[in-house]
Amino acid sequence: MSTPIVEAIDIEKTLGEGAGRVQALRGVSLTLKGGEMTLLMGPSGSGKTTLLSILGCMLTPTRGTVRLRGETTTGASAEGLARLRRSHVGFVFQSYHLFPTLTALENVRLVLDVRGERGEDTRERAAAALTTVGLSHKHHAFPRELSGGEQQRVAIARAVVGRTSAILADEPTASLDSENGQAIMTVLAEIAKDPERAVLVVTHDPRTLPFADRIVRIEDGRIVGEDAGARRAIVTTEPEVPAHVP
Repeated sequence: MSTPIVEAIDIEKTLGEGAGRVQALRGVSLTLKGGEMTLLMGPSGSGKTTLLSILGCMLTPTRGTVRLRGETTTGASAEGLARLRRSHVGFVFQSYHLFPTLTALENVRLVLDVRGERGEDTRERAAAALTTVGLSHKHHAFPRELSGGEQQRVAIARAVVGRTSAILADEPTASLDSENGQAIMTVLAEIAKDPERAVLVVTHDPRTLPFADRIVRIEDGRIVGEDAGARRAIVTTEPEVPAHVP
């Protein structure tokens, strides 16, 4: 059985005040398990990014419980949430969020530096993460020297270098053409095979569907459905065994 990496239980989130008050999430429960890629899909304003931000400890819920690797975020201070985020969560964004004055290797290594991990070992780990995403030949390239797809690969390497358990990606293919979008999803799907890691992709992109183990649909702040993705269907569908004829 897959290990629960992130658990959200009866999450509610209210944003704004007064006339601008919005109920963004309404009793959402979701579990991300190791070895799975989950797509979170829904129309604009449905609560996708708000939920991702809460799962990643960037926002706190108005009500409900979030657990990362069994550790609850309830009552955690800002410092406590930051610690959980650094320890357990890697983010991938639509706009890459790379530092333009740092090389690919330095952008990846920076995550370890922020966590207080320094030394030659961190350089080796950053290099290994770039190799994982197919950029072993781009260590010294600056973001301006990389294509959009390559920049997103650096962002994925940065998300995984800290050995984080949950990879949360917000529209990672939205700025990419079809070929690069497929390449990015292939990388994320490979990462999602690790039973110690869960991958959640918030997306509108129908091109991502073949890579999913499951597809969760959200509307108006509520989970309204869940389907098995193509990868799970392939794995769980067993060929028929012909009956033995004596």
